[in-house]
Amino acid sequence: MKPIFYDAKEAIKDLLKDNITIAAGGFGLCGIPEKLILAIRDSGVKNLTFVSNNAGVDNFGLGLLLQTKQIKKMISSYVGENAIFEKQFLNGELEVELTPQGTLAEKLRAGGAGIPAFYTRTGFGTVLCENKETKIFNGKEYVLEESIVTDLSIVKGWKADKSGNVIFRYTANNFNEACAKAGKITVVEVEEIVEVGELDPMSIHLPGIYVDRIVVGKDYEKPIEQRTVSDGTIKAKGFNEQKEWMAKRIAKEFKDGYYVNLGIGMPTLVGNYIPEDMEITLHSENGLLGIGPFPKPGEEDPDLINAGKQTITYKKGAVFFDSSESFAMVRGGHIDISVLGGMEVSQYGDLANWMIPGKMVKGPGGAMDLVNGVKKLIVMMEHTTKDGQPKIVNECTYPITGKYVVSMIVTEKGVFTIDPDKGLTLIEISPYSNLDDIKRTTGAPFKMADNLK
Repeated sequence: MKPIFYDAKEAIKDLLKDNITIAAGGFGLCGIPEKLILAIRDSGVKNLTFVSNNAGVDNFGLGLLLQTKQIKKMISSYVGENAIFEKQFLNGELEVELTPQGTLAEKLRAGGAGIPAFYTRTGFGTVLCENKETKIFNGKEYVLEESIVTDLSIVKGWKADKSGNVIFRYTANNFNEACAKAGKITVVEVEEIVEVGELDPMSIHLPGIYVDRIVVGKDYEKPIEQRTVSDGTIKAKGFNEQKEWMAKRIAKEFKDGYYVNLGIGMPTLVGNYIPEDMEITLHSENGLLGIGPFPKPGEEDPDLINAGKQTITYKKGAVFFDSSESFAMVRGGHIDISVLGGMEVSQYGDLANWMIPGKMVKGPGGAMDLVNGVKKLIVMMEHTTKDGQPKIVNECTYPITGKYVVSMIVTEKGVFTIDPDKGLTLIEISPYSNLDDIKRTTGAPFKMADNLK
């Protein structure tokens, strides 16, 4: 039997001290160990290093510990919608070690498995992997990444039995399972505790061997980070006929049976135009294969939220798993197409989409894993910046997400394919542009397909 507490403060008061490293589960606001975070805040410990996919938002999750400045360092993948996180990082008040999302999940998983380091293709050639050891396998360059073991892990489960076996609810698994395994001491907070034997042994996500203490909580807030519901029409921010054309054009690249990942923002629109007679399975980084349409008003479920992507329902036959498994699918080359947004794309397929130095940083998230792991990468973006500067350029001026990774660009003006040796080819002009317009607003040379000559 594991020690069981009904007060989070009592559960961890003897585990906390200044300068320790803590892993915290969660993805966006889904699966946040909120009671334990409050207990850490109220303890007053400081100079903490947190390993977490992101830091919640300003007033929830780890954002509460940023408010009190108890965190000195974040090892994270995504800054997300946390303005305090971004401000403290840009001002030099907070040390931040940005890590690609799949690499972070694998660092934690490997740490818990006793594997000290591993090689990955993710991040090669980017600023995040400068000065790291590299090695060539099968003609491709890989980066050596060290695993993570933390002094303490705090995670959020759904149900646990008194032996510490834990079940997570839908996508609330995300980083929780990997974080739990990486901790020297792991404390799990759950919504329900049951007797040993009451849980289906084939449904256990986290065996009790990884759990040291259990906290039983109640009255969970489970806020929704981005709420999108459906009344049968598309009401996405900034939606217009040009974006509709872009989304429909990208959907034409899908084939029956494809596994597809759609990035944050504009790329999510593509899901609305998948042909009804085509079987496409959508993949999500936080642990879901088989994303469904937007829910109807009143049917939202916080434990299904795909943070940032606003997709919170699933189809019959969907599969749920943790984030390390999700990125194993990506790195293993099992995803057919990913559609991502972009700040810049170079003429040979380099992509920049995660940071403007000194001004804006959202973190790499899962993009660095996706660009190096999927079979085909399509970038969906506006052709120019708000002040009219080209986003298709000779060379990227912002920190890149990946080198020679983009296969196709779709903008409101047209469609380009990219060969990493030969460069850009314009294959289609949209109804909202013309060739002279595209030449004037494209910052790199391009060839034209035979049908356009």
